[in-house]
This record gives sequence, structure tokens and C-alpha cells, in this order.
Amino acid sequence: MEDIRKKYENLLAAIREMGRVVVAFSGGVDSTFLLKAALDALDRDHVLAVTADSETYPARERNEAIQVAQKLGALHEIMETSELNIPGYVENPSNRCFFCKRNLFDHLWALASKRGFPHVVFGAIADDLSDYRPGLQAAKKLGVRAPLLECGLTKREIRQLSYEMGLPTWDKPSFACLSSRIPYGERITREKLQKIDQAESFLRDLGFRQVRARQHGESMVRIEVPPEDIPGLVGVRELVLAKLKEIGYSYVSVDLEGYRTGSGNEVLGTRLYKSTSQVG
Repeated sequence: MEDIRKKYENLLAAIREMGRVVVAFSGGVDSTFLLKAALDALDRDHVLAVTADSETYPARERNEAIQVAQKLGALHEIMETSELNIPGYVENPSNRCFFCKRNLFDHLWALASKRGFPHVVFGAIADDLSDYRPGLQAAKKLGVRAPLLECGLTKREIRQLSYEMGLPTWDKPSFACLSSRIPYGERITREKLQKIDQAESFLRDLGFRQVRARQHGESMVRIEVPPEDIPGLVGVRELVLAKLKEIGYSYVSVDLEGYRTGSGNEVLGTRLYKSTSQVG
């Protein structure tokens, strides 16, 4: 516990040194915690939360981000972006996230410069160093800092501190952009993203909090839920089949291994990127 407190104090100190920050704010566990820390460390008008709204970001996530920013009393702006217009993105290479994050950070830097903010920060965490995260390369290249990672904060610690602070996101399921549901090498289209969004929204409305609808080709979807939720999913089999076929899937499967972060990276074999240095 003392170690976590020390990490949080180090986080506040690092943010205070920056003076004024633009926070890349998705409304998820990590970016909400980072925004709260920025507001604890700095005056309110020295912190600007910016949410990028695009084809890969579900409307319900955007709406939740707006609500959370309001709850925290943060200055908040929505910035329109389009990943599908990024050269090289729709082809869906294994370093797709590099293109996405570079585009995001370019937009954030332009806004930061216009508003007089000398720093842009985002919610990468210590756990990210053990996974394939091309977006970290984009951050390092463009000078975007990751204070949570710099202070060694893990997801478990961030959830614990978020709970103690009363943040509504402390137990929010992990989320990644909708493009991550499409296997590398398969073209990303607006139609696929819309189908995935509809499928996941429907499954969440049924009560499955942590869910992925991973699309393969044009007609198959592979559903991931935590292993303990698989019996419940099978229990509503006919309802799920009817809805997902209405959405446009011919084949609906359930992944018996269950939900796990970054399962799309499993086909890569060995890790293509693992940084042992801090970002920033």
C-alpha cells in the first residue's frame, strides 16, 4: 500500500513539473485516473481533456467519457478524427496502432500548441510494456508522455486507487478500439466497424460487461466473454444468434478460451515490440 501511495505522489510531482497538460481522454480506467491526477496536481484551467471521436470509437464510449469528465469537473473537448483516412491504416498491418496513435498525437499537439499547452499526456501503463504496443513507439517519437507508465503504475494499482477515490471507472471493463476486432491483414471498413459495434452493444445490453465481437472475413464473428460467462451466453443462444444474423453475420461462434486482452496478437507468435525503457 505504501508503495502505491509513493507512486501516486511521484505521479502528482511529475504532472506539476509539466505545468499545463492536454490529456488524451477516452473515458477508460487509465485515462480517467490520469485526468483525476492531473486535476489533483494542477489548477483546473491548466488541464484540458480531449476525446477523439471517430469510426473506431463507439458512441456509448464517447457519451460515457463526456459524463465522466463532467463528474470530475474537467475542461473537456471532443475532437473529430478519422482513422479510415490515415494512409496505411485500412490495410490493417500488424503496426496499425502506430498509424492511429501518430495521427491522434498529431491532432492533440496541434490543439495543444494553439491553446498554449506545452505537454500532451496519455494513459499508457506499466503493464503495456509486456504486450505488443506499437502506439508506444508513436508516443516516444512525437514526445507524448505517459506519466502512469513513468511512475510504474499497473492496472491493478490504478483500479485500487480509483476505487479509493470513488472514480466511476474503477471496475470498468477494458476497452480497445473496434479495429482491434479485425485480424491483421484483413481490410478495415466502416461497415465492419458498424457491425462489430452493434454486436458488442447488443451483448452488453444483455448484461455481458466484458465482451469482444471479433470479426473474421465478411460473415463470421467470434465472441469472447470471460470463461465464467460462457454458460450464460450459451443460455441465450437463440436470442444471440437471431440478433447477430440480423446484423449481418452468417456464422456465430464462441471462443471457448474466453476473453483475454490482445488475443488478436496471438497470431503474431513472438512479440514484435517490447520496450524496456520508459516512454517520454
